Amino acid sequence: MNIYDIVFYLFAAITVLSAFFVVTTRNIVYSAYYLLFTFFGVAGIYVLLGADFIAMVQLIVYVGGILILLLFGVMLTNKITNVEIKTGSVQTIPAAVGVALLAGILMASMLNTKWRSVETAMPSATTQGIGMLLIQQYAIVFELLGILLLIALIGAASMARK
Repeated sequence: MNIYDIVFYLFAAITVLSAFFVVTTRNIVYSAYYLLFTFFGVAGIYVLLGADFIAMVQLIVYVGGILILLLFGVMLTNKITNVEIKTGSVQTIPAAVGVALLAGILMASMLNTKWRSVETAMPSATTQGIGMLLIQQYAIVFELLGILLLIALIGAASMARK
């Protein structure tokens, strides 16, 4: 077992444990904080897989945007901070059985797959390749998406103003 494996298992343990606490914690603020560790663990796994662009997008979009927005929304609403999440065991048992079956199927398929070694599977920098594709081949689509986001922002601002 080398250092790569140890770091991978560390990130996997952080991700799985914090995701478990997201689901089982009754306080919504604590659940959001555990979600932060889940996002960081997933970003760490992306870094280990050589997907540096996806790891940065994970950090910027999910940790920097969605999670902070969720935390501010929960913490700025005074009545929500002490609300405990109610879960009934009748609804959670079928979901838990379904998730356990899905996890078993995924684990069996992962164990039966012949994987390439990490050294041969590691690409160079993915950010440079994605950047070149966005500037050269998909420049028009990139610009049109920018215009679409601008229109959405203007629409959201006008709706919020009313």
